Amino acid sequence: MPAIRKGSYRIAILGILLGVLIPQLGWAQARHVLSGLVRGTDGTTLPGATVAVPALGVGTATDEQGRYRLDLPAGPQEVTVSFVGYLPQTFRVNMSRAQQRDLALAPNTRELGEVVVQGQQTLQEKLETTQMGVEHLSIREAKLLPALFGEVDILKTLQLKPGVQSGGEGSSGIFVRGGSADQNLVLLDNALVYNPNHLFGLFSVFNSDAVQSVDLYKSGFPAQFGGRLSSVIDVKMREGSREKFTVNGGIGLIASRLSLEGPINRGNQRSAPAKGSFLVSGRRTYFDVFTRALNQANKNNEDWQPIPDYYFHDLNAKANYSLGENDQVFATGYLGRDVFGFNSFANLQANFSWGNTLGTLRWQHTFSPKLTANTQVGMTSYRYSLGSSVDVLSFGLTSTIRDLNARVDFDYALDSTHQVRFGGSFTHHTFGVGRLQVETGDNSLNIDDNISYPGLEAGLYASDNWKVSDKLQAELGLRLSGFSSGGRTYAGLEPRAAVRYALNPNVSLKANYALMYQYAHLVSNSGASLPTDIWYPSRLSVKPQRSQQVSSGASFLLFGGKFLLTDEVYYKWAANQIDFRDGAQIFANPNLDQEFLFGRGWGYGNELYLEKQTGKTTGWIGYTLAWSWRNFQPQRGTSGINDGRDYVPSYDRRHNLNVVLLHQLSTRVSLTASFVYTSGAPTTLPAGRFPLQNVQGGDLLAVPVYPDRNTYRLIPYHRLDLGVVWKLRPVRFGTERDLTFSIYNAYDRRNAYFVYFEVTRNLDTDVINGFRARQVSLFPVIPSVTYNFKF
Repeated sequence: MPAIRKGSYRIAILGILLGVLIPQLGWAQARHVLSGLVRGTDGTTLPGATVAVPALGVGTATDEQGRYRLDLPAGPQEVTVSFVGYLPQTFRVNMSRAQQRDLALAPNTRELGEVVVQGQQTLQEKLETTQMGVEHLSIREAKLLPALFGEVDILKTLQLKPGVQSGGEGSSGIFVRGGSADQNLVLLDNALVYNPNHLFGLFSVFNSDAVQSVDLYKSGFPAQFGGRLSSVIDVKMREGSREKFTVNGGIGLIASRLSLEGPINRGNQRSAPAKGSFLVSGRRTYFDVFTRALNQANKNNEDWQPIPDYYFHDLNAKANYSLGENDQVFATGYLGRDVFGFNSFANLQANFSWGNTLGTLRWQHTFSPKLTANTQVGMTSYRYSLGSSVDVLSFGLTSTIRDLNARVDFDYALDSTHQVRFGGSFTHHTFGVGRLQVETGDNSLNIDDNISYPGLEAGLYASDNWKVSDKLQAELGLRLSGFSSGGRTYAGLEPRAAVRYALNPNVSLKANYALMYQYAHLVSNSGASLPTDIWYPSRLSVKPQRSQQVSSGASFLLFGGKFLLTDEVYYKWAANQIDFRDGAQIFANPNLDQEFLFGRGWGYGNELYLEKQTGKTTGWIGYTLAWSWRNFQPQRGTSGINDGRDYVPSYDRRHNLNVVLLHQLSTRVSLTASFVYTSGAPTTLPAGRFPLQNVQGGDLLAVPVYPDRNTYRLIPYHRLDLGVVWKLRPVRFGTERDLTFSIYNAYDRRNAYFVYFEVTRNLDTDVINGFRARQVSLFPVIPSVTYNFKF
């Protein structure tokens, strides 16, 4: 046997040690992905639920579909899952390979007597997220706040957040960081909603019983969103209960609601989870019931002036079904209509209706714990119709926009430091700019003029949420968008970037940049968003609108994490802004693009926000100091707007203060209050008048002299709303009931809706001696009560 040399012996010992240690080191360094879906036991997905491994100090929040992914080291781990209003759950898992764990959290029926004002993120998660300028709101939060006529409205609740302005008294229209109303991308389960308003803007189309949550992006837009400049309002519908059949609804002052939900294919074993669920929810107002009764009762009264009939209704439906462990399908539908009718006793009729229709079908497939795909096809439509008739003459005007859409989105967890998302979308638009119909009963006049333009819109995107280090995190994205109509094709790159740096566990610094293109434009000849406004594509001389926004800020956790203070500053500038020239012909005009003027806009501001989520008293305070500007230079043979000088738009507000407080008085009674203060709306009023006699010997006419556009402001707007939510004692069959009392405009502030001038005359000579400004106010103090039930 040959002798072993000393050097060879050492090499052999080292080889043995490496042979033992390398597998152990590989085991220690190996990492595997834990993924899954978090639901309530009723089948509702829980976006924003926290999934964490406390021993490692790591965790994540579920996405908008309730999914989570954690990159964990190999070996046994203890995972905790929690969500507000549900009992937390802890389980152990041995991470020897990639695994999927779906979880169902039970509702917390033993609440500790405190209101938790929480949307989809805790204060700690808001501090740690890369995105800024984002507001998360759950419908539970919105239902606690006092509401006009008792109708809960998520868009009105968003108006209580900094950087969001309302369109006026009672309006659900919103203007975000100086952008116009049509620059908001409003989505319902990823389907585009063109007109999100009922009752000429007093209420939104979103039924509170059908909505689960809403995300508002004011800046730092994720790359999967495109087509608008100012904001993204992403509304998610509830999924029905997979546990039991449930009926809930409410009876209010002006409307009633009813929802049905339950499991699909539970099977013979009642303890087994159902494979799917459904939800159907409806809402209707009943103004018309009373107006028709009054008109019928007075039809023989010659002095009676008929009252117009008006009502709106919504119908939401959603279903989901699990095809297998890795496949699930979702179907969403919405139908909403506003109907206005007038029928005089003199054979004069007028009818006006408008509304949205949409439907989507989504397939979610999990390729592996790291890769998930969502494929969706859908249709959305908005239509208004205006008609009138007198004797044998009838007149009709219709405008529509219809979309057919397909999109696919991939989520890929590359590793513990990279969360990649990529995909694309394609939309076929049909813009029905106007259809004019005029007919007579004897067919002596028959006009049917229809103007319609097709358009194709497409987008590709990719983004990476990159954890550079424990302190530095970045989300980088790029979107390529394009649009074709009328023989013209437009395209553009839209870079997105957001960065967060943690100075310490309680302080984060954030900054972002975004460039956006908008290819469809809402053209209006008024300062308000009306149902008769027309959507018009980028074509011929109408170029796409473009905006860029930069923002930065700091977030602070205060007093042991009970309060979150954020301070954000932003600057936004936009090109190819659209307005009408003076005297523009809007309706049934085949050359509507010749009526436009193009200009630029810019805005900047500072937003302060203080929020408290835990304890008996919760809420937030938001303050915004902001400026918005527009400029339209002379063009197309016109003097532009305001003779080419800068001016502020009608939705510019210098100061905006919102205070929201919620207090849990007992386990059954909650008190709520909200206070709003904003600077007065800019308006244009005559600075004086001069006499003019246009006919010799005729009366003198007082011709108004106007200064620059929007040089005056109405009086400041402020309002206090109060509310009480009283949970009634349960009755048989587990019924849940509550009475919601609210007082809108509690101290009866007469806020200005608009101002007009009336003529004053000498009582003796009946000669005009001046003009007096008069203010019109819309809403006095309005108490309301709503009865809500669930069984």
